Amino acid sequence: MADTTRTTAVDFAGEVRDEIRKVSWPDQEQLKESTGVIIVFVAIVAVLIFIIDFLVRVGLNVISSVFGG
Repeated sequence: MADTTRTTAVDFAGEVRDEIRKVSWPDQEQLKESTGVIIVFVAIVAVLIFIIDFLVRVGLNVISSVFGG
């Protein structure tokens, strides 16, 4: 369980700085590759949402024309 002692803001900032130093940051090539993957993924999801939205809109128009007169 986590330690429940209170620390000051200065202690907290020091602990955050220590933890950030432990992080393994990606190099330029890894960053470019990850960014490319994310852009492609977002584009695919956007197209899927567009298709679903279009199909729902068409379906609702058909239903409203049949039952709405």
